[in-house]
Amino acid sequence: MTKLFEPYDLSGTSLRNRIVMAPMTRSRSADLIPNASTALYYRQRASAGLIISEGVPISPEGRGYLFTPGIYTSEQVAGWRRVTDEVHDAGGKIFIQIWHVGRVSHTSILPNGMIPVSSSSLQANATPAFGYNEKGEPGHVPASKPRALSVSEIKRVTADFVRAAQFAMEANFDGVEIHGANGCLFEQFINTTANNSTDEYGGSIENRLRFMLETFDALASAIGGKRVGVRISPFGRLHGMTSFPDEAETWLALAQAFSTREMAYIHLSDQHTLGSAGIPAGFPQTFRQNFQGTLMAAGGFFRDNSEAALQSGDLDLVAIGRPFIANPDLVERFKNNWPLTPDDKASYYGLTERGYTDFPAYHHPNMQ
Repeated sequence: MTKLFEPYDLSGTSLRNRIVMAPMTRSRSADLIPNASTALYYRQRASAGLIISEGVPISPEGRGYLFTPGIYTSEQVAGWRRVTDEVHDAGGKIFIQIWHVGRVSHTSILPNGMIPVSSSSLQANATPAFGYNEKGEPGHVPASKPRALSVSEIKRVTADFVRAAQFAMEANFDGVEIHGANGCLFEQFINTTANNSTDEYGGSIENRLRFMLETFDALASAIGGKRVGVRISPFGRLHGMTSFPDEAETWLALAQAFSTREMAYIHLSDQHTLGSAGIPAGFPQTFRQNFQGTLMAAGGFFRDNSEAALQSGDLDLVAIGRPFIANPDLVERFKNNWPLTPDDKASYYGLTERGYTDFPAYHHPNMQ
């Protein structure tokens, strides 16, 4: 029996299928406020069981890419409310991914040319941000050297996440996803090659996980744990992340810590489709044994391997990203075995409708 199209109870949020639209940065908001095109883009894809929004900065300090709408002003909240209204009107559910990139940023896009912040002053090598080049033109620029957050500033960033989550509830999102993956701020604390701190947020596994767990607990207290998911990328190598000695033990300790908490889900980002080695074979099964809640993963899923992962019990939900770009009706195409439209990498980002809202739903020859 097919599981992919079965409904799923996500901690009280009813999903009509087990296909999740994964978060994808699209850089379509010149004024950093979601607009009518944003609302249309997400509405077009509302047949997914759950949509997870693009990464949404929690503050001006947390931005690493131009044209990404935030959730720290009343105007942004109103813009996101238009998005959630459209998704809900189409029968969909949507979580917002709240985001602080940490050191994966550039002084050209931060307030008053401020220095990016991180767990330490270690710079991310060979890592681009999307900012302004020397000519003042938008483009990829090397991430700036960061400075280390003090303990009091870490507490302030946690408070920024809480405020963003509360704003998300005002905007009528069904929940929030903490972006803890892909070399962004939380992973900069977890990975010892980025974190050389000697305070309570560095050194031991317990200390390196403290920032993420404290932030999750603060969000759970503010909006309820059942509304909070977390995305992580075990063994991720994006944005300057490299291997560290107790890597597997660290991620399993996080799985065990979250297994004791009421939460919406854990979302594993497997980077093998992004040019990285990805999560080692067998590790997702080990992770599953250490985490008892809802587990989803993203990374190269299509119809058949999605169904196989659900049938095996390794995953409860499957997150799919890039195929949703050119196939807004991806769920219907999977269900009917209709062909997929290839995407256009040249239009992933930018301030036009091209490659954003202009992909049509599939029209079968026998359809009226």
